[in-house]
Amino acid sequence: MSRLKVLYMPHPNKDVKTPWGDDVMAAIGHDHDVRVYDRGRLAAEQFEGIEAIVDLGGNITLEEIAIAKAAGVGFFQAQTNGLDDVEVDAILNTGMAMAHCPGPLSSVALAQSAMMFILMLAHRYGKCQEALAQSRYFWPPGMDLVGQTLGIIGLGASGVELARRAKPFGMRLVAVDVRPIDPEVLDEIQPDMVGSPEDLDQLVSESDFISMHLPLIQATRHTIDERRIGLMKPTACLVNVARGELVDEEALYQALLEGRIGGAGLDAFAQEPLDITRPVYQLVNVLVTPHIAGATDGTSRNRAQFAADNLKRIASGQEPLGKVEKHSPVDSAR
Repeated sequence: MSRLKVLYMPHPNKDVKTPWGDDVMAAIGHDHDVRVYDRGRLAAEQFEGIEAIVDLGGNITLEEIAIAKAAGVGFFQAQTNGLDDVEVDAILNTGMAMAHCPGPLSSVALAQSAMMFILMLAHRYGKCQEALAQSRYFWPPGMDLVGQTLGIIGLGASGVELARRAKPFGMRLVAVDVRPIDPEVLDEIQPDMVGSPEDLDQLVSESDFISMHLPLIQATRHTIDERRIGLMKPTACLVNVARGELVDEEALYQALLEGRIGGAGLDAFAQEPLDITRPVYQLVNVLVTPHIAGATDGTSRNRAQFAADNLKRIASGQEPLGKVEKHSPVDSAR
């Protein structure tokens, strides 16, 4: 295998260096000649002679893409799953091969976070914190998950992992997906219902917990809109560890403020960072985390190794895994 000249582009947010950046450098640094991109220096000289780019988060700008094209870069690895914030068309129009990190690399972390939200909402974590502040004990009562219906919207990698975790709690599983599900997966998780998008209203109306596991593309934006929020049980809770714009946030927030649904666990938002002072985030039945559902040490190592494996494939003249094709929406299998 030949050594490649690789430009590693760190995330602009320095908080992402550890473990994400450290893991990438550890995975790719031994086999290739790696240059670390410095946004404080002229870009053109840093792209000169580069054969491949590994971009943590896919934050490359249109100007930098043009410079990469002029430099003759042949491969672009986006160290992210979702591509809604990545300049995909501009990258592909350069003729570069492009890959992203497929959903299975972060599926366990996302499923853990979704299950965490379900458990915290069931045991009324916000009310518990309120009770502690008031020196109250033996209150509030929680909810058994046995017999509760979990609706999973998108039965890809993370949706399946969530089903695997929810089943032992005795939850009833219903799901919808645009694709047929592998029969072996269905035999394992034994859902009570798996339907198509045409069955989404039924799922929303009968679920006690709804968890979002879709990629964000034009067709999935506001999958949960004002009308579907109106179909939810008044006790039902919505969990979103995928992308903020899968949900009409303003409609959701209004329903929460008016007490028309039971609660929400949210990790992704249409605008980030969010304004944590908004009244909806002060509700005891609303739990929020700062877009960290997929951010575990395991996901970091998985994605770093995936980048290393793809660089080896490129150096050997093979096609990369997780390849992004022009005009084909990426199935992120969240």
